[in-house]
Amino acid sequence: MLASMLMSAPLGVAAGLITTVAGMGGGLLLLLSLALLNDPLTALAVSAPALLVGNAHRVWLYRRDVDRRTVLPFAIGALLGAIPGGLLATKLPSGLITGAMLIMALLALGKAMGLKVEPPARAALPYGAFTGAVTATSGGAGVLVGPFMMARGLTGTAYVASNAAVACTMHLGRLTAYGLGGVADGGTIAHGLVLAAAIATGNLLGDAARRRLGGQRQSWLQRAVMVGCVGLALVSAAS
Repeated sequence: MLASMLMSAPLGVAAGLITTVAGMGGGLLLLLSLALLNDPLTALAVSAPALLVGNAHRVWLYRRDVDRRTVLPFAIGALLGAIPGGLLATKLPSGLITGAMLIMALLALGKAMGLKVEPPARAALPYGAFTGAVTATSGGAGVLVGPFMMARGLTGTAYVASNAAVACTMHLGRLTAYGLGGVADGGTIAHGLVLAAAIATGNLLGDAARRRLGGQRQSWLQRAVMVGCVGLALVSAAS
């Protein structure tokens, strides 16, 4: 367990940095890396407390920029969807979870390359529930949350902050479900908290990097991360 924690800590730093700079991608990269180090269900369970704390830290950093009118209905739906989705994930074969992760990675790559996903703004609660359920079974919250935030006209720090606020409720819901399903235990929580500290470190590094990188470089970073995610998902599916 200790060796796994030490190996995954740098991944947490990278996840926090990437998501803070580019707005998405770090969580999916972390999840897929953990799936290779452990197994898909363990990766989902370990990443839940880590990403919950990491996103809560990001919300604190940018608390003045959270668009509450956009976040509130979406977050309620995400919480309601993540709990049954997480319970379902505890019953699924690992091969199905890996396949779902691959699909999310491909969707993320498509979005980074220009694929248009435009959910209507008025569908916040049901779309949030759908997003919560999908994330609890395969990860990739940013792929589905991001387009909604963009449809609401959010950019820059408001986009990052609002994504993080929604993600907090989503990860809280799936962590609750994994606990009820017997997947998240004390060791899982401890591993997740180590990762959370690493993600918080990455958040601070990313906050400094945002001030030096322009929008074009952030876009390139996002695309490079998505390509890497697809590669990791393919390796996981083949192993």
